[in-house]
Amino acid sequence: MCGIAGSINFELNKDQADRDLHHRGPDEQTLFREKNLCLHHSRLSIQDIGGGKQPMHYGPYTIIFNGEIYNHQELREKYKLSCVTHSDTETLLHLYQLKGAGMLNDLDGMFALVIYDRTKNELFLARDRAGKKPLYYFSHSNQLVFASELNALRNQLPLNLNEQNLRQFILMGYFYKTNTPYEHVYELQAGHWAAVSLDNPVVNPVSWWNIHDFYTQKSTDDFQTALEKTDHYLHMAVKRRLESSDLEVGSFLSGGIDSGLITSIAKGYSPSLKTFTVAFEGKYNEAPLAKLVADKYNTNHCEIKISYDHLVSDVETILSNYGEPFFDNSAIPSYYVSKAAKEYLTVILNGDGGDEIFSGYRRYVPFSKFDFFKSGAITRGTAGLLHAIMPQTHNKQNKYNYFYRLADLARKNNVHVYLSATMDSFEGFEKYLSFSSDFLKDIQVDFDVINKSGLTGLQKIMNLDFDNILAGNLLVKMDIATMAHSLEGRSPLLSKELLEYTPGLPDAYKIKGGQTKYLLRTLAKKYLPEQLINQPKRGFESPLKQWVDNELKPIIHDYILSPGAYCKNYVKEGFIEKLVNRQIRVGDEKRAKMIWTLFAFEVWYRKCYKK
Repeated sequence: MCGIAGSINFELNKDQADRDLHHRGPDEQTLFREKNLCLHHSRLSIQDIGGGKQPMHYGPYTIIFNGEIYNHQELREKYKLSCVTHSDTETLLHLYQLKGAGMLNDLDGMFALVIYDRTKNELFLARDRAGKKPLYYFSHSNQLVFASELNALRNQLPLNLNEQNLRQFILMGYFYKTNTPYEHVYELQAGHWAAVSLDNPVVNPVSWWNIHDFYTQKSTDDFQTALEKTDHYLHMAVKRRLESSDLEVGSFLSGGIDSGLITSIAKGYSPSLKTFTVAFEGKYNEAPLAKLVADKYNTNHCEIKISYDHLVSDVETILSNYGEPFFDNSAIPSYYVSKAAKEYLTVILNGDGGDEIFSGYRRYVPFSKFDFFKSGAITRGTAGLLHAIMPQTHNKQNKYNYFYRLADLARKNNVHVYLSATMDSFEGFEKYLSFSSDFLKDIQVDFDVINKSGLTGLQKIMNLDFDNILAGNLLVKMDIATMAHSLEGRSPLLSKELLEYTPGLPDAYKIKGGQTKYLLRTLAKKYLPEQLINQPKRGFESPLKQWVDNELKPIIHDYILSPGAYCKNYVKEGFIEKLVNRQIRVGDEKRAKMIWTLFAFEVWYRKCYKK
């Protein structure tokens, strides 16, 4: 795992790049120059510590690479590659010489890679299927500058704000696909590659992988066969991720079935497996459930107690690490978990992606019964009347909130159904924004492709979540949270085989009645204590309402209520004051989300942009 940066027709400031990417790669920092090209690499040494230094050269090719290729030894054997190191980086160079961009389909891993191809006088840029490893780039005026993090670009270039994208963030809660807060700065989309000429550095991304293609391939496997294949693929994924490291690989263990399954399988390949659980103060403590798995498999288990005692002094740093406004408040516990884990390990297995590919969210249940994306006028009208008379909900955990959200979904249309079902920050409160939502027309075009594709309602929302929430929010959150502490997180549930097999399985294998993640829960009966099988989805939840109204109230108010607050340019006059003083009819949970969105926005503006 590393940090990378580079440029064409622009001289990188090496000292600045070293500082900006040091946390991603503290072991070695190197700058390579040739002609009008600069390539920078900050290395976190995990595979082939002695022989895997970068930039790496082979024939006419030079590579810088952030990530891990877990099946690279298998690919060496398959294609009879003759390599001199044990590094997956060298495997990539040989594969590129052999297959070019076609090599990407063979890779099981997480990666953002850049290969300098002297035979074509161009750079080859590529990202993994899910988008676990980031790659941002500035492209303008015959210059290309790229980096693993937005802050690293911001500190090299005098960037201007893209107000249209910032409006989109306020409404959606994340940046859509390639969008960033800056003009001429983009994120190379997950599952895409681009060939960029050193003579004319224009980036034209090409899609090499799309999960939608696998949703359209309907599996004919019966349930037992699907169960056995999933078990096999999960074993393969865990084994690869344990073996592809010269350092000890541990496993994060929560009280859920995803991490429990991964841990139970990992123990079979790593007898001295180290597991750890974090116990947060308050009602979100799943440590007792995690201990059931640790005891069953006799792992070397550690329980770490974490508090939010230093949150007031840490929150600005945590949010500014992202280099963009970041809405998801679970970034806070993720930061503390990663910090604690790094005291014990450098490489950790996690359960990222399980909910998105096996249908683990409670909101998926109604979509398995009814396609809310195609609600008719009568349904929308009736739901609208019902929603108007229902009292506001203040607790997201109760059943009333569930039905309140259903009524809200059913009254919406088009892409607004999706926004309401997911982040749900300013959705439904657009009248308080100082701009129209016309920019959603471009997003609506992409949404319509999914909506008209013939998928079921469940498949549509899972497809959209993979492309949007997972890639644009959840994986961003974990990449920044872990790499802030030079910690590598590996996600077996996002393996090549599982990503290409599970989408085509029938809905009934994913949701049964009101039970989410049915296939994985059934598999879990083979491995896990009975008490864990039917536990609801929790994740790292945050007491956001409490933070907004108590611990973080002074610092939040200092930011968003100050006369010169930049976020006030995006909402109508007086709105923030009314929201803070509870003069707007809105549930406590949604109120906290809107306040947090504006706070995260303002922290980014002051700490990352204005500095």
